[in-house]
Amino acid sequence: MSASEIQLYLDRARQDLNAAQSILDQGFYRVVVSRAYYAMYYAVSALLGSLGVSRKTHSGTISAFGEYFVKTGLIEPEYAKMLGQSFDSRLDSDYDIAFHPDREMAEQTLRDAKRFFKRVEQYFQQVDSG
Repeated sequence: MSASEIQLYLDRARQDLNAAQSILDQGFYRVVVSRAYYAMYYAVSALLGSLGVSRKTHSGTISAFGEYFVKTGLIEPEYAKMLGQSFDSRLDSDYDIAFHPDREMAEQTLRDAKRFFKRVEQYFQQVDSG
């Protein structure tokens, strides 16, 4: 994946973080949970793309993140946990019609997504400077 494609994934992640933040106060907590997950997903896609790795499914992408970044020590395990929890919440948010996250859950998911994105940016800064 080219540097410009990686940047497009990072830009998309940033857009989803901003969208989630802007709709939080409107009470669309289900959408916040979904967009926060997608911000993480796009950030992971950028990471994997930087290694020339891609997966066709979300679960495959999450698994590859663990294999190429967590198990190798490039990214701390807590971020894999955040991503997995966010994925599960996103599935509930998008597919379980009875799922109604509260503000606290939406805020926590968004906080996690922001931390995750910041860590991905730090990784790229380390790679670029090293």
